Amino acid sequence: MMSEVKRNYPGLPPLGGWYTEEEIDTVVACMRDSMDWRKGFGGPEIAEFEAAFADYCGVKHAIAVNSCGTGLDISMMCLDLEPGDEVISPAITFKATHQAILGQGGKLVLCEIDPATMNLDPADVEKRMTDRTRAILAVHNNGLSADMDALQAIVEAHPHPKYGPAKVIGDAARACGAGYKGTRAGKAGWMNIFSFQTSKNMTTLGEGGMITTDDDEVARRARSIRSFGAGELHWGTNYRMIRLQGAIGLVQLRRLDEMNDLRRNRAHRMSELLSGIDELTLPTEPEGYHHIYYGYTLMVPEDWATDKRQQLMDWLQNERGVGTVVMNCPTYKQDKLIASLGFDPTDTPVSELTGERLFCLSLHPLMTDDDLEYITASMREGIAVVKG
Repeated sequence: MMSEVKRNYPGLPPLGGWYTEEEIDTVVACMRDSMDWRKGFGGPEIAEFEAAFADYCGVKHAIAVNSCGTGLDISMMCLDLEPGDEVISPAITFKATHQAILGQGGKLVLCEIDPATMNLDPADVEKRMTDRTRAILAVHNNGLSADMDALQAIVEAHPHPKYGPAKVIGDAARACGAGYKGTRAGKAGWMNIFSFQTSKNMTTLGEGGMITTDDDEVARRARSIRSFGAGELHWGTNYRMIRLQGAIGLVQLRRLDEMNDLRRNRAHRMSELLSGIDELTLPTEPEGYHHIYYGYTLMVPEDWATDKRQQLMDWLQNERGVGTVVMNCPTYKQDKLIASLGFDPTDTPVSELTGERLFCLSLHPLMTDDDLEYITASMREGIAVVKG
């Protein structure tokens, strides 16, 4: 290893999947067709992409938007939150999840994650339910679905006095193509919101998102919000996807299972090569779930939390060119606005400690066996260095 030239593996690869000549040809054809001044950049591609995505997820409606972030905003708007209304969400996620709650005036209630899955812990969620709980904004973290059935059972057991059972919503930004008990992520729940940002497992020219739902009223409301009210008695603005993204989305969606299957293969090979290292807890896939490994999430021991974890991450990057990334620490450590709300780390001690132990190792579906052997050999060497 010491004699090898240092390589370059980004901690979070900037392109999560890959494009083929079909995507390139599709964009060029769509652009050429749009040069007709009688037609422009209007066309059927977005509606066709929505129909295909709805069919893929097994839902009645898919609503294309310009990002997962705006889709999350729409999900909170559909709740019509009132002052004091609470939304429960896991402490560990990307800050956009919680910014959507705050943006619509909701009270953010943080819950614990289960370190085995990195998803919210249903038992802890139930402890935090009150008569002000309007929704649970779950996260299908790093490619593994949350336990949506357990969450639905909880909200039905603790109905809101005015609105009935709280809504179960899935932040599916990192879970496009993930499976849950015989269905795909996007089916279970009141609505789910996907991301097609450049690092995701499929991408629509670097940005984009999709809302899925079986609720006709939610679909109507979401469509009105994304396009200046769309003739409805609702506020709206421009959250629309563009024609080229819809055209690319159709191709990427057709190829999604291929890309995810290869990503899973690479993740499983990574686990084989890292097995037996006492200092690492490897990712798990519960029975009945289909993990698509947007992030290959590892954990170091408790006595390695923060300092030794950082030493290991720094050594891998500086000495071997192997990138890692923390996805994620609790959001009150990511965002000044969330931090200003005064969350106490002792309110979610499991998440606090887990956030100091977890990190994701560089992974891409196009990595070769040689790439994986280099990365995992570097990991073993780095752990030996940190151990001294």
